Amino acid sequence: MIKAMNIKQEETAREALGIQLPAYQIEAELINFHEIPPLKDKVETIMASREQFFGYYIESQLTGFISFEETAGEIDICRMVVHPNFFRKGIAKKLIQYILHTIKGHKKITVMTGEKNYPAKNLYLSLGFIKVKTVEVADGIFLSGFEKK
Repeated sequence: MIKAMNIKQEETAREALGIQLPAYQIEAELINFHEIPPLKDKVETIMASREQFFGYYIESQLTGFISFEETAGEIDICRMVVHPNFFRKGIAKKLIQYILHTIKGHKKITVMTGEKNYPAKNLYLSLGFIKVKTVEVADGIFLSGFEKK
Protein backbone atom coordinates (compact mmCIF):
# COMPACT_ATOMS: atom_id res chain seq x y z
CA MET A 1 0.00 0.00 0.00
CA ILE A 2 1.21 3.51 -0.84
CA LYS A 3 0.44 6.37 1.50
CA ALA A 4 1.67 9.86 2.31
CA MET A 5 4.35 10.08 4.99
CA ASN A 6 4.48 12.82 7.60
CA ILE A 7 8.23 13.31 7.42
CA LYS A 8 8.04 16.05 10.08
CA GLN A 9 7.48 13.35 12.71
CA GLU A 10 10.78 12.14 14.12
CA GLU A 11 9.78 8.47 14.12
CA THR A 12 8.79 8.62 10.45
CA ALA A 13 11.99 10.45 9.49
CA ARG A 14 14.04 7.88 11.41
CA GLU A 15 12.22 5.06 9.62
CA ALA A 16 12.89 6.71 6.24
CA LEU A 17 16.57 7.19 7.04
CA GLY A 18 16.83 3.52 7.98
CA ILE A 19 15.84 2.66 4.42
CA GLN A 20 17.60 5.51 2.66
CA LEU A 21 21.11 4.85 3.97
CA PRO A 22 21.44 1.18 2.92
CA ALA A 23 19.74 1.88 -0.43
CA TYR A 24 22.02 4.79 -1.33
CA GLN A 25 25.05 2.82 -0.11
CA ILE A 26 24.26 0.31 -2.88
CA GLU A 27 24.05 3.15 -5.42
CA ALA A 28 27.35 4.56 -4.12
CA GLU A 29 28.98 1.21 -4.79
CA LEU A 30 27.40 0.96 -8.25
CA ILE A 31 28.67 4.35 -9.33
CA ASN A 32 31.89 4.23 -7.27
CA PHE A 33 31.13 7.52 -5.51
CA HIS A 34 30.48 7.64 -1.77
CA GLU A 35 29.75 11.36 -1.49
CA ILE A 36 26.09 11.04 -2.53
CA PRO A 37 24.27 13.75 -0.54
CA PRO A 38 21.51 11.42 0.80
CA LEU A 39 24.23 9.37 2.53
CA LYS A 40 24.94 12.45 4.67
CA ASP A 41 21.33 12.93 5.77
CA LYS A 42 20.35 12.74 9.40
CA VAL A 43 16.91 12.54 10.97
CA GLU A 44 16.93 16.34 11.37
CA THR A 45 17.75 17.03 7.72
CA ILE A 46 15.01 14.73 6.53
CA MET A 47 12.51 16.37 8.90
CA ALA A 48 13.54 19.78 7.54
CA SER A 49 13.00 18.73 3.92
CA ARG A 50 10.41 20.56 1.83
CA GLU A 51 9.82 17.42 -0.25
CA GLN A 52 6.59 15.44 -0.28
CA PHE A 53 7.13 11.79 0.74
CA PHE A 54 5.05 8.74 -0.15
CA GLY A 55 5.89 5.35 1.33
CA TYR A 56 5.32 1.81 0.15
CA TYR A 57 4.19 -0.37 3.04
CA ILE A 58 3.92 -4.11 3.27
CA GLU A 59 1.53 -4.59 6.16
CA SER A 60 2.84 -1.87 8.47
CA GLN A 61 6.48 -2.05 7.39
CA LEU A 62 7.93 0.77 5.29
CA THR A 63 9.89 -0.91 2.48
CA GLY A 64 10.50 2.02 0.16
CA PHE A 65 9.57 5.61 -0.54
CA ILE A 66 9.62 8.33 -3.14
CA SER A 67 9.95 12.04 -2.52
CA PHE A 68 9.53 14.99 -4.81
CA GLU A 69 9.31 18.75 -4.99
CA GLU A 70 6.46 20.24 -6.96
CA THR A 71 6.30 23.57 -8.75
CA ALA A 72 3.63 25.03 -11.04
CA GLY A 73 4.91 23.14 -14.08
CA GLU A 74 7.16 20.38 -12.81
CA ILE A 75 7.59 17.52 -10.40
CA ASP A 76 11.21 16.79 -9.54
CA ILE A 77 11.75 13.35 -8.02
CA CYS A 78 14.36 13.87 -5.31
CA ARG A 79 14.59 10.39 -3.75
CA MET A 80 13.58 6.99 -5.02
CA VAL A 81 14.46 4.53 -2.28
CA VAL A 82 13.82 0.83 -1.71
CA HIS A 83 15.41 -1.11 1.12
CA PRO A 84 17.87 -3.65 -0.37
CA ASN A 85 15.92 -6.52 1.25
CA PHE A 86 13.03 -5.59 -1.06
CA PHE A 87 14.91 -4.99 -4.34
CA ARG A 88 13.40 -6.45 -7.51
CA LYS A 89 9.88 -6.75 -6.15
CA GLY A 90 8.42 -3.93 -8.27
CA ILE A 91 8.24 -1.43 -5.40
CA ALA A 92 10.15 1.37 -7.17
CA LYS A 93 8.01 0.93 -10.27
CA LYS A 94 4.80 1.09 -8.23
CA LEU A 95 5.96 4.26 -6.46
CA ILE A 96 6.84 6.00 -9.72
CA GLN A 97 3.57 4.88 -11.31
CA TYR A 98 1.74 6.29 -8.31
CA ILE A 99 3.30 9.69 -8.99
CA LEU A 100 2.58 9.39 -12.72
CA HIS A 101 -1.09 8.50 -12.23
CA THR A 102 -2.05 10.23 -8.99
CA ILE A 103 0.05 13.37 -8.68
CA LYS A 104 1.33 14.31 -12.13
CA GLY A 105 -1.53 16.14 -13.81
CA HIS A 106 -0.05 17.90 -16.86
CA LYS A 107 3.33 18.51 -15.31
CA LYS A 108 6.72 17.45 -16.54
CA ILE A 109 8.44 14.95 -14.22
CA THR A 110 12.23 15.05 -13.84
CA VAL A 111 14.69 12.78 -12.06
CA MET A 112 18.47 12.34 -11.84
CA THR A 113 20.40 9.16 -11.13
CA GLY A 114 23.96 7.94 -11.36
CA GLU A 115 25.13 7.33 -14.93
CA LYS A 116 26.28 3.86 -13.84
CA ASN A 117 23.09 3.05 -11.92
CA TYR A 118 21.77 0.81 -14.68
CA PRO A 119 18.84 -0.66 -12.70
CA ALA A 120 17.44 2.84 -12.04
CA LYS A 121 18.12 4.05 -15.57
CA ASN A 122 16.40 1.00 -17.05
CA LEU A 123 13.42 1.51 -14.75
CA TYR A 124 12.95 5.14 -15.82
CA LEU A 125 13.31 4.26 -19.49
CA SER A 126 10.77 1.41 -19.13
CA LEU A 127 8.26 3.91 -17.72
CA GLY A 128 8.59 6.26 -20.68
CA PHE A 129 11.16 8.70 -19.32
CA ILE A 130 13.65 10.09 -21.83
CA LYS A 131 17.29 10.78 -21.03
CA VAL A 132 17.80 14.50 -21.57
CA LYS A 133 21.20 15.26 -20.09
CA THR A 134 24.39 14.04 -18.49
CA VAL A 135 26.03 16.14 -15.77
CA GLU A 136 29.48 15.72 -14.23
CA VAL A 137 29.10 16.24 -10.46
CA ALA A 138 32.64 15.28 -9.44
CA ASP A 139 35.78 14.27 -11.28
CA GLY A 140 34.67 11.37 -13.49
CA ILE A 141 31.28 11.01 -11.74
CA PHE A 142 28.25 11.59 -13.92
CA LEU A 143 24.51 11.80 -13.36
CA SER A 144 21.88 11.07 -16.00
CA GLY A 145 18.86 13.36 -16.15
CA PHE A 146 15.50 12.01 -17.30
CA GLU A 147 12.13 13.58 -17.91
CA LYS A 148 8.63 12.56 -18.80
CA LYS A 149 6.09 15.03 -20.17
